[in-house]
Amino acid sequence: MGISKELLEILACPKCKGEIKLNESEDGLICQKCQLLYEIRDGIPVMLIEEAKPLTSKAGNGHTRTS
Repeated sequence: MGISKELLEILACPKCKGEIKLNESEDGLICQKCQLLYEIRDGIPVMLIEEAKPLTSKAGNGHTRTS
């Protein structure tokens, strides 16, 4: 089960309080401003700054993460 549209509308990046979007593979939430990926584990978004992963810049679409 994915993240509901209603939940996506109320969630915000915990770092900048900006908008987040579901990534293409639907396994994480992206903050374009902070260039961070917040993973979704067992259907629950992990919205902790210290758990966020930086996005790669080489992909250009902001939807991939670093290893």
